[in-house]
Parts: sequence; structure tokens; C-alpha cells
Amino acid sequence: MNLLSVLARSMACILLCCAGVAAANDFPTVERVLFVENCVREHADRPRNEMLYKCSCVVDAIAEEASYEDFVEMSTANDAGQIAGERGTQVRESAEGRSLTKRYRELRAKAAKGCFVQ
Repeated sequence: MNLLSVLARSMACILLCCAGVAAANDFPTVERVLFVENCVREHADRPRNEMLYKCSCVVDAIAEEASYEDFVEMSTANDAGQIAGERGTQVRESAEGRSLTKRYRELRAKAAKGCFVQ
């Protein structure tokens, strides 16, 4: 095997490894910040600095499991299902809405548990 071949294979391996990292980081920075701010507010009884780290961990864990597009769909279904009245009922009663909400809650719970957010 010549040096060029070894370098080509090495580069291919590096690119494959980086592709997974890039996919896990396709959440826009603003979305990450908003998620962390909301998470910190939800845990106002805990020290702010502690929750900044833990909530950042949660959004990073979610980003590793789902694409940003999937996250938006799931979180939108979850939020829409909580709207009172007919509009919320349409989401709550649809199979797709229930499925997306369930996946979102499971994903968020798993990430919270892994990041020690109670």
C-alpha cells in the first residue's frame, strides 16, 4: 500500500467520524440558548450555574438523538397538544400528534436523566 492510499483512507475515516458530529450539532445556537433558558426557568429552585450546565447537557443529548427538524416537529406537537380547546384537541387526538409527543417526552426524559436533571 502506498502513502497516497493510506492518506486517502485516513481522510475518509476522519470525514465519516466528523459527519456524525456535524449531524449531532445541527441545532441552531439560538435554539440551544432558548432551550437552556427555558430549562433553567423550569428549575428555578436549583442554583442557576448548576442548571446552566445540566440544561446544556440535556439539549446536547437531545441533539445527538434527533435532528433539528425532528426536534421541531416533536416539540411543536407537544406544545400544540397543550393548547386548550379545539385546536389542542386536534393534535391530542391525532395518531401522529400523540406519537410525536410521546417520542419528545421520552427523549427529553432520557436526556434529563442522563444529565442528572430532576
